[in-house]
Formats: sequence, C-alpha cells, structure tokens
Amino acid sequence: MLAAQIFAVIIFVAMFILIVLDKIERHLVTLGSGLLTLIVVFGICMRDGKAIWDIIAIKDFAKSDFWYQVAESESKGINWATIVFIAGMMIMVEGMAKAGFFRWLCMKIAFLVKCKTIPIFITFMIMSAVLSMFIDSITVIMFLAAVTIELAQLLKFNPIPMILAEVFCANLGGSATMCGDPPNIIIGTSLGFSFFDFLMNTGVCAAISLVFSVVFFYFAFKKELVSTTGEAVDISKLPAPSTAITNKKDFIISTLIFALAVVLLVTHSITHLTVATIGLGIAVITLLTAGKNALELIKKTDYKTLVFFIGLFIVVGGLEETGILEYIAEFIRTISGGNPYITVAIILWVSAIASAFVDNIPFAATMVPVIQSLAASTGIPINTLAWTLAMGTDIGGSATPIGASANVVGTSVAAKNGYPISWGRYCAKLAPATVIVLAISTAYIFARYL
Repeated sequence: MLAAQIFAVIIFVAMFILIVLDKIERHLVTLGSGLLTLIVVFGICMRDGKAIWDIIAIKDFAKSDFWYQVAESESKGINWATIVFIAGMMIMVEGMAKAGFFRWLCMKIAFLVKCKTIPIFITFMIMSAVLSMFIDSITVIMFLAAVTIELAQLLKFNPIPMILAEVFCANLGGSATMCGDPPNIIIGTSLGFSFFDFLMNTGVCAAISLVFSVVFFYFAFKKELVSTTGEAVDISKLPAPSTAITNKKDFIISTLIFALAVVLLVTHSITHLTVATIGLGIAVITLLTAGKNALELIKKTDYKTLVFFIGLFIVVGGLEETGILEYIAEFIRTISGGNPYITVAIILWVSAIASAFVDNIPFAATMVPVIQSLAASTGIPINTLAWTLAMGTDIGGSATPIGASANVVGTSVAAKNGYPISWGRYCAKLAPATVIVLAISTAYIFARYL
C-alpha cells in the first residue's frame, strides 16, 4: 500500500503543477494523470481490478438512485452526475447564446437605466451575480464583458472597472447555488445537497456579501466610470435591444427552457429528480427544439472541460482509495485540536488562498472526502464544513487573474479589445474585495452554525 500511496501523491502533485504552469491543455493533464493512476496505482501497485471498476463507476448509470434519489448515496470515483449535469447545462447555454438571449438582456437593462454609466455599472454587477447563480460564470462573463466593451465605446467610458466588478460578482453569485460554480456541483452531488440547500445557506451569505461588494466597487471605481467627453449620449441613435435577438421563436423557446431548468433545480429536493436527470432532460429538450441546429449545439459543447473533470475524479479517487485524504483530515484535526472555530477558519482561509493560485475545481474535489472524514472524527456537522469549503473555494478564486476561469475569460476579452488588465491593476481592487467577503463569510459561518 505504501508504494500505491507514494505514486498517488506524486501523480496528484505533478498534475497540479502542470495545471498551474498551463503549458499543456489542462484536460490532457488530468486525463493523462487519471490513466497513470489507474495503471500504476490501482493496476501495478494495488493489483485491484475491483478498485479500477469502482473508480470508473460506469455501473452508476444503471442504478435507480442515479436518476431518481430519495436517500443520500455515496459517490466514489468519477462523479458521472456532475459530468451529465454540466454537459446538459452547456447545451442549454449554447442554445440561449445562439438565440441572442444574453446580448438582449444586457442591452435591455442598459436602456432601462437610460444608458447612464453608474446605474449600468451597478445593475451589471447585480446581473452578473444573479445570472451566475444558474449559468456557468464563464459564459456569463464572456457575454457581459463583450457587451460592456460595446457600451463603453458607445457611451465613452472606461470598461475595465466594470469588467473587474462583473468578474468578482460572477464568482460571488456562483457561490450562492449548487449549479453556480463547478466546486459547488462537486460538493452538492458528492454530499447529497440540493439546489435549495445551497440557496438557503451559501446563498444568504452571498446576498449579504453582494451588498458590501457593490458598495465597495462603487466607491473604488466611481471616478474612473466617467465619460471621457462632456457630450451627452443620444439614446435614440443606439442599437435597440431587439436587434440582439437572432430568431424570435428560438429566443422564446430558449427562455422557457431556462425557466424550466431553474424550476427543476429549485424543486429537485421535492421531486427527487437528480441533477443528472435534470441535466439530461434539459439537454434533450434543447436539442429537440433546436431542429437542424441541434448538431451545431452538440459540436459547440466544451468537451475538454468534461474530460478535465473525468481525469480529475480518477486522480482524487486514487488519493481516497490509498488513504492519503485520511492523513490530511487527521492533520487538520490535530492542528485545530478539534476546535470547530479553528477547523472552520482553516478550511475557509486555506481553501481561499489555495484557490487564488490554483484551480479551485481539483482542490474542491480533493477536499470533499477530507471534510467527510473531519466531520466523522470531530463531530462538526458535514453541512457546516460543506458551506465553509464552498465559500472558500468560490470566493478565493477572485483574488488573482488566474484564480478562476471567469477571471481568465474576463481579462482575455478585455485585452482582445484593447483594454489590457495587468496583475497589479487586477489585484489592487479585487484582492481587498476578496478579503472583505471572506471576513464576512467567516463571521456568517461562526454566527449561524457554531
């Protein structure tokens, strides 16, 4: 077993380093690491064919509780529920984007506030947070940043402050729900939490934090969000929001599908439909209504992200099966002395600091079995540790340009359009905002759960 443990750790560390260096596409890194784990750790060192079969977990598809779940069930190895759900949401979002939903929404809000910069700034922050509760933050920022730059050119203001604030609020909004951010999907599907569970716990903390964040960014960027000219903008000369709609029929259908997805997610603890069922169902409905465009939507699905998750789950499964994660849990328990306040603080702030520099998805996947072990050994409720881990990983990623995928997308869109954002410019405002929200989260968790 010692050899298996050593190789499991080596593979995991090497995978992390390669992801951080970003020299090789990350899906190739995790896929290669996953194959090495199966061959070296389980095959050569452990010689355990059953463990390999358990980690691949193809048999999960044949289980009734994979599609309809009344009681919590254990998840080990590849979390196929996460994979199916993310794939389904990707297809839905591609359909919405093709119909012009996101651009229409942004333009509509801009016109509602009469295209005034400060009101746009505030409403776009709120919209970024709200949309990211239900839609992948990468997609939200991709469209928000593009529309922001378009509006900035029309209204003559600097788009960088607005993009930075949108990125932060997207990450914050993603922490509010189970489908808002990939770490939450992993935590929720692994521990059996519902959309409503997240909304009533991390969602409350996110809502409180959003108020403070809006106030912070308003005062931080107020002076920069002024027109470079003193000329008033003639709204009548701006393109109408309706021009963003590529096909009215498709627009209505995609909006209804999105509404259905939200309803199913909010009620799935009542209906007992799993996220896998919801994701697959939404994908099927989207493709059936897309008609001849269905193949295009399938082709646009981000398969690299799905492969990334599959490889990641295998590597983390290697750490779990060899007992490495138990050692980590015991270490945290030892240095905290079993004190719930110290334990929560360690998980929250270490998760946040780690997520500022490394991908929060593998970190969350690694920490889920760790907090399960901690809950069993310390008596701290698993839900308390789950909300702590979710807030730490989701929020911490906002501190640096590489901490979360939304950050990378937002800064990339800005740079592509002639508005480069340096590390210094980014961290000067978003790092303090991250610390503020983490402090709020710490106080919230202490007050509500301990």
